[in-house]
This record gives sequence, C-alpha cells and structure tokens, in this order.
Amino acid sequence: MGHEENKNKAATDQEEEAWNQRKQALIEELSDKLINGDLETKIEAARDIRKVVKKSSLKTRSEFAAAGVVQPLVLMLVSPNLDAIESSLLALLNLAVRNERNKVKIATAGAIPPLVELLKFQNGTLRELAAAAILTLSAAAPNKPAIAASGAAPLLVQILHSGSVQGRVDAVTALHYLSTCKENSSPIVDATAVPPLINLLKDCKKYSKFAEKATALLEILSSSEEGRIAITNSDGGILTLVETVEDGSLVSTQHAVGALLSLCQSCRDKYRQLILKEGAIPGLLRLTVEGTFEAQERARTLLDLLRDTPQEKRLSSSVLEKIVYDIAARVDGADKAAETAKRLLQDMVQRSMELSMTRIQQRAASSAPSKIPSA
Repeated sequence: MGHEENKNKAATDQEEEAWNQRKQALIEELSDKLINGDLETKIEAARDIRKVVKKSSLKTRSEFAAAGVVQPLVLMLVSPNLDAIESSLLALLNLAVRNERNKVKIATAGAIPPLVELLKFQNGTLRELAAAAILTLSAAAPNKPAIAASGAAPLLVQILHSGSVQGRVDAVTALHYLSTCKENSSPIVDATAVPPLINLLKDCKKYSKFAEKATALLEILSSSEEGRIAITNSDGGILTLVETVEDGSLVSTQHAVGALLSLCQSCRDKYRQLILKEGAIPGLLRLTVEGTFEAQERARTLLDLLRDTPQEKRLSSSVLEKIVYDIAARVDGADKAAETAKRLLQDMVQRSMELSMTRIQQRAASSAPSKIPSA
C-alpha cells in the first residue's frame, strides 16, 4: 500500500470514528427526548430515530434499542395523537427490520395489543402500518404464539378484502408467517380469506414468492369443508389453482396440487368433474415429472382420482402409465396398448420438457410488471 493510499485510509478511518462519536451522542440525545420530553418532542425524536436508522448500519438498530427507546415508542402507540402513533410505528418498523432481537424486544415491551387495536382503525395509513408491523414482528419465531393468540388474524383477513395492494401483500405474508406457528391449536385463517386470496393469486406471477405464500394458505383452507366450498364458489377458484400447477414455482405448485387433492379426496364425485373441466391433466402430468417429490406424489394420487376407472379395477403400474395405457387401449386396442403407451409416455415427457423451456424463456423475456409484488 502506497503513501497516498495510507493517507486516504487514515482519513476515512478518522471520518468513520467522528461519525460514530456523533451518532452515539445523537442516540443518547434522541433517547433522552423520547423518555423525558413532552409529546411534540417525543414525536420529533421518533421521526429522527427513523431517519438515523434508515441511513446507518444495521448495528445502529441495536444501539438505539440498548439506549432504551423501545418502551417509550411502544407507549406512543396508544396515544390519542395520530401523529404520535404514526411516528412511533415508523420508528419501530425501522428498528425491527433485519434485527431479530429488536423484534422480540418490541413484542416483549407490549406492542402486540396496541398494534391489534390499530388494525381496527378506519384510518387506512395507520391500519396498514400496523399490518406491516405485525408482519415484521411475526417473522420472529418467539413472537408467533402471542400474535397468533392476539386476534390479529381476522383483522388481517379484513385487510385482504379492502386494503391497498401493499396492505394486502403484507396481510398475506403476516398470515403465512402465523400459519407456521406450531403452537396454534386451530387454523389461523377461515374460509372468509379464500375469495381475496384467489383474487390475489389470479393477479400475481404464479412463480413468485407471494404466490407461494398465498397457495400455502389456500392449501390449509382446503382442509376444511367451508374452505373447499369457498374455493369452489370463488370466481375462477379451481382454475386459478390449476394455472398455478401449470406455471408456479416448485413451492407454489406443491401447495396448489395439495389444495386440489384435498378437494378431490374429500368428495371425488363432487370435485372430479370440476377439476377436469379446468384442464388440469396436462399440468398434473408435467408435475409427475418435474415437481418436488411431494408434488409428484400428490399429482399421481390426484391423477388416479381423476381417472374413469373405479378404484378397485386400477392397474398395478404407475398412475401416469395407467392413464396413458387407458388412452392407448382405446386408440390401438388392447394388443398394442403397452407399446403405444410407452411411446406416448416418452413423447409426453419430451413435450413437457420443451413446453417448460419455452415458458422459462417467455418469463425471462417478459417485461410486463405484475400488479402484485413478487416478494
């Protein structure tokens, strides 16, 4: 390293040290204002905390929490002053992002009950900021049981029906996090969530992370009779799941075929024709070749249920081969069915692979934005 480089590095180190000293003094000053100031001073301090956190390193979030700002910010959530609520919400959100310890600290400080109350507000901005806060806090595993038991879920479902696009995305993500809480004794969502979830799934890219969360919730809902009825009654409900089987990511296809399988297993006579009518067979056949192991098993089981042949007369070969054998027998007769079936199966797999490559290329070339964020 040359003399000039050494000089530059020393100057950079000095600047960084000076900023760290100013930052530490600022943290102490803002913490004092937040703890001891009047309401206007607290609001100003909360806004400044958000600004400092946004432009600083991740370490700054922990430094603010260590300075004691979390508790007074949580207390501001129950203020009658809307500016106080909004400024504290934004500060808490910024302190919690990418900091698991702060998420737990905020929940432990008592933030969950006031956040749930804010989900009931008519004020759309505050309601959706509260939803974003619930989402952020529910990403931390220790917080999930308390949030799941808080009554937040039905209020998040209401946002699914009437919130902004970002509000609905946040609500789906929060509900998905809460659905993974093992302490839940009952499902986190009920059938009222189905119509908005179907509508959101229609509008998003089927291979997006958002689609994975939406289909995971729909699969959970398909395990109840009310959920299955709601999926069937939703405009394009079954079709949207079939389209996700065709175009989804490995995760979303697994959940979508799981939901369709739940429908068909619950009452084959009722759901078989509904699923067939939406053209499910090609996507299911492709999934038996390309899906995750779980998705392949589900697709094979569902294909079996969709066949004409009664259960007791099924052939002993694989489900896919049985379907193709039936077709071949009708086309070429029983004598040549085995040979024709083998040729058809090979051709089907080849076409499936070519179709998948075409879809991947089309996705890569497509620049049309989705209405729903992909995250």
